[in-house]
Amino acid sequence: MSRAAAPAASVARPARPRVLMLGTDPGGRGGVATVVSLLRQDGLFEREGVHYVPTHAEGSKTRKIGAFVKGVWGTVACLARRPDVVHAHAASKGSFVRKALLLGLARAAGCKTVFHLHGACFDDFVAGSNGLMRRWIRHTLEKSSTVIALSSRWADFLRGFAPCAKVAVIPNSVPLPPLGEDAVQPGRILFLGQVEPRKGIFELVEALALLRERFPQVELAIGGQGALDEVQRRAAELGVLERVTPLGWITAARKQEELARAAVFCLPSHAEGLPMAMLEAMAAGKAVVVSGVGGIPDAVRDGDNGLVVQPGDVEGLAQQLARILGDGEERLRLGRRARATIEERFESGVVIKQISAVYRQLRDNNIA
Repeated sequence: MSRAAAPAASVARPARPRVLMLGTDPGGRGGVATVVSLLRQDGLFEREGVHYVPTHAEGSKTRKIGAFVKGVWGTVACLARRPDVVHAHAASKGSFVRKALLLGLARAAGCKTVFHLHGACFDDFVAGSNGLMRRWIRHTLEKSSTVIALSSRWADFLRGFAPCAKVAVIPNSVPLPPLGEDAVQPGRILFLGQVEPRKGIFELVEALALLRERFPQVELAIGGQGALDEVQRRAAELGVLERVTPLGWITAARKQEELARAAVFCLPSHAEGLPMAMLEAMAAGKAVVVSGVGGIPDAVRDGDNGLVVQPGDVEGLAQQLARILGDGEERLRLGRRARATIEERFESGVVIKQISAVYRQLRDNNIA
């Protein structure tokens, strides 16, 4: 008597993603890549069933086009499995165009959509756009189920430009590293970010020149890529080239080492969203000197948990840096208050709960 045929092995289908998230390659450089990496690392992806599709990658034009084509394919394939929510991390220019197109596909597929704005110069992007583009930007914002702004100031701008948009304020998140004072080098100022005029790096070099006589140990460490050659030329003109240490782009582990060594963190930008580097410095218990632009005032209160300067004010910047470099107790006090601010409002667990609440509301209320 022959044996009954064994049943065919079933092929397990991948679980339906509850959330499709779109953004830049999380292995890349920059603030958005850091945000996405932290959300994954700290549990949002597992908690909410997030499937991530990169739609942008650094590199040549060919590589960028290839990443977008692959991202479109990945998005369409995931939309066929009907996720509840499509969440796009977007900025200006090409980033907006890519995400707006994909969010349009998501809406056509019947998904709820989240437009998560990160761009530091989104207001300039809107102002510089022609009428057709402005209508597309407004349409994208108002047709999104939720628009996430990083700060109250950005939320006010978005509500003013797109009055029908449903805007929620959720800041970037940051982990809390262990604290330690042993590695601090007196006089070491740390800058982290894209090395470009918008970040105030040239004013920072000029402030360094004003500080050199009063603080013989003062030096500026620059972590980031961009106009380093121009910065070094300007430092040479001011006679402080030997006090400038270009670090280039640094890894996450190296970043923590540099933060530990810093006496003060400085980011005197002209425009910002809510800079991750500043939040990471505050989480590390560092006194920060920053300009009051973009979403920064939502995190830093002058004289309480950091010091604030006007963008472009070199003398004011030098005075605020001197206040910290010349007073160890003030440096420690500001650093403690900065750390407490992160614990209360920007720590990863706090922010992930806020994002989860957005997803839950969209699912429960069936908001399209």
